[in-house]
Amino acid sequence: MKIGFIGDIVGRPGRKIIKHNLENLRSQYNIDVVIANGENASHGFGLTVKNANELFNCGIDVITGGNHSWDKKKDILALLETKPVLRPDNYPKDVPGTGVLKLDINGKILAIINLMGLYTMPQVLNPFTHILEIVESLEQEGIKHIFIDFHAEVTAEKRILMQMLKGRVSAICGTHTHIGTDDLEITDGTFYVTDVGLTGCRDNVIGMDSYVPIQKALTGLGGHFDVPNSCKSIMQMIIVELDELGSSIDGFKLKLYDDKDVIISKAVVN
Repeated sequence: MKIGFIGDIVGRPGRKIIKHNLENLRSQYNIDVVIANGENASHGFGLTVKNANELFNCGIDVITGGNHSWDKKKDILALLETKPVLRPDNYPKDVPGTGVLKLDINGKILAIINLMGLYTMPQVLNPFTHILEIVESLEQEGIKHIFIDFHAEVTAEKRILMQMLKGRVSAICGTHTHIGTDDLEITDGTFYVTDVGLTGCRDNVIGMDSYVPIQKALTGLGGHFDVPNSCKSIMQMIIVELDELGSSIDGFKLKLYDDKDVIISKAVVN
């Protein structure tokens, strides 16, 4: 089983580079399922029904979320009810939607989990105790192919999750910071990367126009962040291959610059 995972999609530039490349990438690397974090896909804040459908039509199968999941509240509520769109599962229990989805991929059940960290994030349940309950339940069902999108600010929280769950889940991919890390590894059959990095504008500040962030840094006065209409773009995507028992046997990251150049970073197998 081959899983493709795209980091935080930021606005139209992110959607555009996916539209231009994903179909070919799915074919070239024989990817069975594509997951993407889409909480910033609609002008950087939230996800609309229109943009979600655009991403599904590009070849994305499942969209995960995070702290911006509710920015387009009317749209996301409709999507959570009708589409394979997730929000972090450790939001309080009465929050609409779910953060766990099970898919049949070539006769194997793949469990996709969307989880959110604690530091600087909205009020959520403890992700570490929460994920243990989920994984234990999946193990009791005999499900061994388990993928986690951990949407968290702090690198230490992501490393803690890896150390907790190595050998028990197939892959843990960090999102949220929009800054890609180069610490790809496979340990005890679990693939890990601290942060996949954004898909969108790469010549600004976390995919947003630089003016407001610079003014805030200089004066302390903030403003509305905007996604530029024109920029140099990047697409960052993890590809992980799992064996019959759900263990990762290969993993690497693709970085496509402005629809042209491709750089591949390989995971270290420990």
